[in-house]
Amino acid sequence: MDTAEQTTRHKAREMALQILFQTEFVPHLDLEQAIELYRQHLLPATLDLVYCKTLVEGIKQNRAALDGLIQSHSQNWKVSRMSLVDANILRIAAYEIRFSQPPIAPKVAIDEAVELAKHYGTTESAAFVNGVLDRFAQPELAGR
Repeated sequence: MDTAEQTTRHKAREMALQILFQTEFVPHLDLEQAIELYRQHLLPATLDLVYCKTLVEGIKQNRAALDGLIQSHSQNWKVSRMSLVDANILRIAAYEIRFSQPPIAPKVAIDEAVELAKHYGTTESAAFVNGVLDRFAQPELAGR
């Protein structure tokens, strides 16, 4: 993957995080409407929406499974008690590792999630996200 594609994917992850966060507060907002609103008002002209849509739609379709996986790897934390930002960052990375086709390498997904947590989360978010995803990705990391 070249640098331009990495930058595009990073921006798509940021956009997906913002759309997922928005839909937490306006649950009746259709995903297509949320993406369109974002595109009209906030989208950089150069960003390709394809990967963002893949993430948002995939996370919504697999949310129960993702939350179950995250829950089983987060020590003493229920997903419902996590900050919305942290929970959605974890969903993005977990989706990329377990559900995306082709899967994203765990190291890449974790690194991207930690960067998002540093930018959008609290001072503890990056360490929390890294810890949960490290436990989550151990089977994939051990098999490589």
